[in-house]
Amino acid sequence: MNDRMFDRPVFVKSGNSLIQEIACLEDALEFLYAWPKNRRGTIYETALRACQRAFDSGYPLTAARDAFCGFAKSVKILEDVSIPLPWMTGKGSRGGGLTA
Repeated sequence: MNDRMFDRPVFVKSGNSLIQEIACLEDALEFLYAWPKNRRGTIYETALRACQRAFDSGYPLTAARDAFCGFAKSVKILEDVSIPLPWMTGKGSRGGGLTA
């Protein structure tokens, strides 16, 4: 198992209201690097530093995830996925669906 996987994924809205799963540190860094420069601020910089430190050293992965969540919440892209999304569930015993 990847030692840089988050204990649970973070879901964010990205372009055209698509929901993107951020499951590991690499996903978070990729998302942050792609974030528009004109929308970056202090909270973005804090999240980026936390993720970079976790990638480069023994900085806690949970702290990096929390910083990323804080950033996502501050720019209103954090998605609460407490109810499974349609693509996360199967059709049960009726068959024909994809299973999670």
